[in-house]
Amino acid sequence: MFHAFDSDVSIEGESQHAQRQQWIALLARAPEDLLESALAVDAALTPQWLRRPETGLMMVQGRIGGTGERFNVGEITVTRCALRLAHDVGSSAVGVSYVLGRNHRQARLAALADALLQDPTRHEALQLSLLEPVRQYLEKIQWQRHQRAQTTKVDFLTVAREAGDSEEAEVE
Repeated sequence: MFHAFDSDVSIEGESQHAQRQQWIALLARAPEDLLESALAVDAALTPQWLRRPETGLMMVQGRIGGTGERFNVGEITVTRCALRLAHDVGSSAVGVSYVLGRNHRQARLAALADALLQDPTRHEALQLSLLEPVRQYLEKIQWQRHQRAQTTKVDFLTVAREAGDSEEAEVE
């Protein structure tokens, strides 16, 4: 497994490790078309493969109520890869990705984006052209899910009031 200390590149502000965790989580959920459009110029880079995209199964665990004992929910399909990009002669960045499903291209693009985000000269540009659109996309998806869930919401207090109102009307 690759860790934050694999790369000597540092980014100002919060710790590089915490920032990298956040952008890897975003890249794992980023749709392939957003990755392709943001990395169109950089997709032609030839990486040194540390681990070519490969698909396997991963066990998913859950907890009842988020606090109970862990239990195995089932297995999911995951594609992972790792690559190294040489930005210049003296340094290199390791990009890793884990994405749900079997999409090898998406895993490669996410790993490429991870490696490029570690380059201080490209970090800000990719932050705006890639990570911000992915955040907006994920917020939109979350809002749509929330709206669908709201259509099935039952307000039991209102139901009790309505039931009480009809009984009072019959008594009078």
